[in-house]
Amino acid sequence: MVMSAYAEYFFRTGEQIESHSYLLSSVRRASRSVGADCRVVDLGCGNGDLLAALKQPNWLAQGVDLSPTGIAQARLRHHDINFHLREFDDSLVTDLGAASLDLVISTEVIEHLYTPRELFRIAFQLLRPGGLFVISTPYHGYFKNCALALTGKLDEHFNALTDCGHIKFWSYRTLVKLFQEAGFLEIRFRGAGRLPWLWKSMVVSARRPA
Repeated sequence: MVMSAYAEYFFRTGEQIESHSYLLSSVRRASRSVGADCRVVDLGCGNGDLLAALKQPNWLAQGVDLSPTGIAQARLRHHDINFHLREFDDSLVTDLGAASLDLVISTEVIEHLYTPRELFRIAFQLLRPGGLFVISTPYHGYFKNCALALTGKLDEHFNALTDCGHIKFWSYRTLVKLFQEAGFLEIRFRGAGRLPWLWKSMVVSARRPA
């Protein structure tokens, strides 16, 4: 499986883990409307650190990833969360339960997927009516791209020579279109990291219709 090998690449080379701690406050704000007894899954959980930091005491939390090393690390670090080494597919919906979750999160994953609509389809099926989907991906906007070009860093940012780099580069507009295609409503945007309009990432949330 190509994606499994790809997910494992980052752990084995030591390149995985540029920390994503800068996302935590934005993801927390985006998900603050969920209840005290939230049922949550993190699709692409990596070593589980972000999910563990986000988790509240009464939450029932689960993480899913394709990397054996990532899941092994997550299980060692966070004993109060169930972690699964598996695909994001229909069997996951069957096992976790269709329309059973209050919150689905997926941080810095979609830019690595050849078929991102599948991620949104699975998230929609997992969420109960009114449930919340929170996603993050590197931010690309006009001013940021102009700044990269003016500083001579555009080639570095879109480096095609890096093995297993980003496959897709998302703008807020294209991400909103994906949410709308999948049937989500109440789409909201937050920037994360750096200065406004030069954000490192964007955190976008939306709800399955009630």
